[in-house]
Amino acid sequence: MRVFVSVDMEGIAGVATLDQIIRGGSGYPRAQRLMTAEVNAAVRGAFAAGATAVTVADSHGTMDNLLPDELDPRARLVTGSPRASCMIHGLTPADDVVLFVGYHAPAGGDGVLAHTFSSNFTELRVDGAPVSEADVNALQAEWLGVPVALISGDDEICRRTAKLRPGIAAVEVKRSHGFQTVDSLSPAAAASALEGAVTEVLGAGSFATPPRREEPLHVAVDFLVPLYADLAQSVPGSVRTGGRTLEREVRDPAELMNLIMAWYYLAYIGATQFATITGRR
Repeated sequence: MRVFVSVDMEGIAGVATLDQIIRGGSGYPRAQRLMTAEVNAAVRGAFAAGATAVTVADSHGTMDNLLPDELDPRARLVTGSPRASCMIHGLTPADDVVLFVGYHAPAGGDGVLAHTFSSNFTELRVDGAPVSEADVNALQAEWLGVPVALISGDDEICRRTAKLRPGIAAVEVKRSHGFQTVDSLSPAAAASALEGAVTEVLGAGSFATPPRREEPLHVAVDFLVPLYADLAQSVPGSVRTGGRTLEREVRDPAELMNLIMAWYYLAYIGATQFATITGRR
């Protein structure tokens, strides 16, 4: 059994503030250790359930947050950016199952440090419905024929994912009390819960892949300021439907991810320009 783990930082137990998730913050080194310890718990659980190979994709920010020398030596690590498939880069049809660790609520919703791929997006919608990173990544995984078996994070992303995809096990490691406030399990308790859940879910082997999405997808994004939409509008096929809104139709989940990444990086350029103009850093 080949297991692919995509790990983010905002949904890790004990992580609550921007200072912890942004490189250079005083809390960032501690968050790196917490993130590494939690993904190690998932790796242990996977091998206990009979995994023959585990690949971990560092999926937060610059995607080089995990401490390689502290990672379970049995796992392979996908690290660094940019990546065409972003948070699940490296996933192939040869993998048997995907685990989402440390995930968070979408932009515009409740939940600690809620956003969808970029703080420069205020909402991302697919076929008219707001989506989380978990939703987009699950679409692409399912399109490749690989089921998502488990997600961990705060109560908001767990509740949301369990409702939209009932077959996915959800491990709640903290409860959101605001954008930067949580009631969290201790890191040790969270790791224990995650390890046990992964072993149980993978051991049962009852995960099933939903039908592959074949029809086109309609994508819309609201940007933080019009300048970001000005730049992102240069992506072919993008249609301006509002001062801060772009829309486009894509053929499949792979093209969806490519479009999101193009809009993401163009918005980042816009944010850099905006910071220079206004003197903000």
